[in-house]
Amino acid sequence: AILPLSKKEILTGPAMELYRELSKEFMCDYDETGSIGKRYRREDEIGTPFCITFDFNTVGTETDEADHCVTIRERDSMEQVRIPISEVKNYIAERIRF
Repeated sequence: AILPLSKKEILTGPAMELYRELSKEFMCDYDETGSIGKRYRREDEIGTPFCITFDFNTVGTETDEADHCVTIRERDSMEQVRIPISEVKNYIAERIRF
């Protein structure tokens, strides 16, 4: 699931772009409604193995430079890692192989 931290275009634009890219190879969900905690719970309930969160560090602000990284949360371990957007597809592919 792709979860921008807020509904601001600065986050939803890049989040939707990654959603479109990942949807070509994986079943994906996009959710920008409600608090991030509620969205994590909804995704946990339906069995989503990974949630990818876009925050203001991802895209940068007027005072802080963008790091172009997202936070990936694993459902089973609740572990969170921060990785570059360019590595997301490989990160997920490596972890869902059978």
